[in-house]
Amino acid sequence: MQNAVKFAADAIEYETDERCAIVEVANDADDPDVSIARARVRPGVTTAWHKLDGIAERYLIIAGRGRVEVGNTIHSDVGPGDVVRIAVDERQRITNTGPDDLVFYAICSPRFLAERYISLE
Repeated sequence: MQNAVKFAADAIEYETDERCAIVEVANDADDPDVSIARARVRPGVTTAWHKLDGIAERYLIIAGRGRVEVGNTIHSDVGPGDVVRIAVDERQRITNTGPDDLVFYAICSPRFLAERYISLE
């Protein structure tokens, strides 16, 4: 890893097939151990069932309310400050249950690679 500053102004939000908008805050080969993305889910939307091959993930909820589902074991309401830990290869999705956007950071280790995303729908 190299010392660096990742500027939020340099990141661009884009819509995904997963039914959420993503900003890749930090995801590059210079820091292969972790990636950080900001996800935004509109009110009433449920993201697609998916899993990450060989990647563990954590959601850090920063705004809004939601209901997260992980595997067959977690079905929980979440809000600002809550952290959801998702084990390697575990299916997952989240629903925005509130009136405002649900916003969270998705922190992956090792870093997220698109070819490791597996749609389950």
